[in-house]
Amino acid sequence: MTFLIETIRLGLANLRLQLLRSILTALGIIFGVSAVITMVAIGEGSTAEALAQIERLGARNIIIRSQQPPESPQQQGGQQRSRMLQYGLTREDLRLIQENFPDATAAVPLKEVGSQLLRGSIAQTSQTFGTTPDLSRVARLTIKRGRYLNESDLASESLVAVIGTEVAKDMFPLEDPLGQTFRIDEFVFQVVGVLAPVGLSGGAGAALVGRDLNKDVHIPITTAKAVMGDTVVRRSSGSFSMTQVEVHEIYLEAPTRERVVPDAQRVRRLLSIRHPKMEDLSMVVPYELLESARKRAMTGQWISGAIAGISLLVGGIGIMNIMLANVTERTREIGIRRALGATRKHIIAQFLVETSVLSAIGGMIGVALGVGLSLSIGWLVPKLHELPVIGESVPADASLPTVLSLWSIVVAFLVAAATGLIFGLYPARKAAMQDPIVALRHD
Repeated sequence: MTFLIETIRLGLANLRLQLLRSILTALGIIFGVSAVITMVAIGEGSTAEALAQIERLGARNIIIRSQQPPESPQQQGGQQRSRMLQYGLTREDLRLIQENFPDATAAVPLKEVGSQLLRGSIAQTSQTFGTTPDLSRVARLTIKRGRYLNESDLASESLVAVIGTEVAKDMFPLEDPLGQTFRIDEFVFQVVGVLAPVGLSGGAGAALVGRDLNKDVHIPITTAKAVMGDTVVRRSSGSFSMTQVEVHEIYLEAPTRERVVPDAQRVRRLLSIRHPKMEDLSMVVPYELLESARKRAMTGQWISGAIAGISLLVGGIGIMNIMLANVTERTREIGIRRALGATRKHIIAQFLVETSVLSAIGGMIGVALGVGLSLSIGWLVPKLHELPVIGESVPADASLPTVLSLWSIVVAFLVAAATGLIFGLYPARKAAMQDPIVALRHD
């Protein structure tokens, strides 16, 4: 124990004698460790955000959506469409899905209706869907104000609506929307609820859903069918299009996550009978996307860690270079120690202690710097748009979420410590193998 303490004391004393050189040597380790922690934190944060957006769609959901087939006639040269477009899911498809998946937690239909939302002089394109009360649970919707649709609304075919947060801002900018009325085409609806912000706008989730959920309007599906019908007319610049889709989307919720992929395959086979080419349908399975995203995230983390690890390698090479220079400079000291009875083991221990202490201190500073940078980035990026010069080129909703990972901190520090041992071993051995007589003659 006395030998170990004395060796550590000598190692620290030698590092203090060459303080500036020691600091410069440790910089490679410091920057390498901080780079590993910061890059992993950024990667984990981005991955967590993407996974959260997919998770919001419901990990047990299978989303079947009507889509306009590519061969449908298109509007050309300002001329109106030659015929009404009919495509997509039907009520018979919905019935077959409900019959063939009796153990499904829910099979929720959405029916698109209306062409415009109107209130006074305010008008905007309608994004209205008739649906059932189960949608709020299946689609992970949260009510900010009021209530969601209920069974009583469906039974009485009520003219009530639950609106998204963006619709509330646009249609009711200066007043509480609850209890207020607005029109969907010529039909007057009363607002009974306002959805909380969904947070999918502009992100991966919006691309999967195909629209900004914050602009949704939800009405009872019985009202959509009985009052508004199946035909949707869109008018734009003097022309119009007419589409007839009985069911726009179906959210099928599997009983367990393990059933999601098999049930999705069964749905494809079932619908392919009535829609042979599946050109007017599309399917989104968030669980499949979730698993794929996790695998890509893991690969990305390993790549980021490997790139950042290069800095640790450079730091290790720097330590080796400095220690080799120390061996040359301290050749006479090594000879004196050997002449006074120090063994080769003692010389190796002294040099290894110096490199280990150097890399360990550099690792600790690097951990502190990496943690600080990771926390600062997540806090600073959303505020960049407020800066006078840089802010003009930074979007107001810019963000770079970071998630500190314990494994990255532990691994980065252990690799830094190991770097000191590995890259210090050769200089230490070279010092120990010197001939004491030759070393004493060295100037």
